[in-house]
Amino acid sequence: MFDKNKYYGILGMARSGIAAAYKIKELGGRAYLSEKQWKDKIPSANQLEKDFPCEFGGHSDALLECDSLIISPGIPLDIPILVKARNKSIELISEIEFGFRIKHPDSRIIAVTGSNGKSTTVSLIHHILQNMGCKSLLAGNIGDAFSSFPIHQPGYDYIVLEISSFQLDLITSFKPDVAVLLNITPDHMNRYASFEHYAQSKANIFKYQDENDCAILFLDSQEIIRHTLNIKAHKFFFSLQECQPKAYACLENKFIRFGLSTSVSIYDLGIKGPNNYANAMAAMLAVHALIPDAARIAEAVKGFRSLPHRLEYVGTARGVSFYNDSKATNTDSVRSALLSFERPIRIILGGSDKGEDFSVLTEDLKKHAAKLYLTGDTQDQMRQAWLGKIPLDCIDDFEQCVRTAFEESLVGDIVVLSPACASFDRFQNFEHRGEVFKQIIRSIIKENEKK
Repeated sequence: MFDKNKYYGILGMARSGIAAAYKIKELGGRAYLSEKQWKDKIPSANQLEKDFPCEFGGHSDALLECDSLIISPGIPLDIPILVKARNKSIELISEIEFGFRIKHPDSRIIAVTGSNGKSTTVSLIHHILQNMGCKSLLAGNIGDAFSSFPIHQPGYDYIVLEISSFQLDLITSFKPDVAVLLNITPDHMNRYASFEHYAQSKANIFKYQDENDCAILFLDSQEIIRHTLNIKAHKFFFSLQECQPKAYACLENKFIRFGLSTSVSIYDLGIKGPNNYANAMAAMLAVHALIPDAARIAEAVKGFRSLPHRLEYVGTARGVSFYNDSKATNTDSVRSALLSFERPIRIILGGSDKGEDFSVLTEDLKKHAAKLYLTGDTQDQMRQAWLGKIPLDCIDDFEQCVRTAFEESLVGDIVVLSPACASFDRFQNFEHRGEVFKQIIRSIIKENEKK
């Protein structure tokens, strides 16, 4: 329920903060916008100043006059203004929490979190629901912000949300009808005090669920099992191991077994690799928890295709195949990429540091990588981890790194960009990095068509 008498402060003039501000205004409330960057760095600054009281270049004590602060996901929770706000007992929430409070009660929520695979899974859930004739909305950490849609009005059967740990850090009542936890592996270690704190953040997705809600859980993850022992929601498990009684969906002989008698061949899926088979199982279970029709769900899943920058096939030149996995911004994503091919790959790694231990990939790289091509700010750390253990080159220039991988390849080789790092050393985001990679590959393909 929206309280228009509250005065809301918005920290961060990015996608979710701006969406929340305009929704507050639409519903008759007041919002004050605060941004640490200067005005010239915010594309919509002039219009925002016309519509709201704003401040730029830092977060001032003016925010302490607000009743509730909506914090953008990228803002650390220990900055001075938020310490002051806590001391004054000012409510701190995420845009996800705000959206949940105002959404129409007829809309049911399927929320997905995890270290990897979130975007693929929510997109697949949305795809299945639409193919089953449901009015489905896809939002959250993918596409447009939750509160940018008319969620306070009737009309959406289901709202499918991709949710990050940062967004879950500031929930106080968010209660999805179905909550999915795909996996928990080290990520964002530059933000959290420990892996345990990060894992608990992910498990917050179940915090306010009750016996009428459903939790979709990866049975193969000891971390997930440990952090969900005492949740109240009804549990459905999926597994990449041989089928067992506890797993309602599992992988067996190149088939996803789903329920009592339904199966889908992995060759009928438009996504590849063990991680994506797990994502498909999670998506199918999430829909099945609300619409128990296994046969229709299994049929709908077959029409889905991979998202950009997630083991995306780019093309082939001189018998060498290229895949763009720019979204692989942590070590577990890279492990999934390595396991997705039947022969060793030439892999391009490196970017901006997120505080991970790259040595955890050593054994997998030995088995599944023909050679490593290291670039970006982390190349020295990676070189120290793998020098003398795996063939590697350090090449500072990104395009030259890609071209060297191609020039050293033989017919039948596979070159994969799977960085294990964020992209902010050289690029705006992982999408920008992936697009640059694809442009380079398109140039290579064109150059070799002439020969």
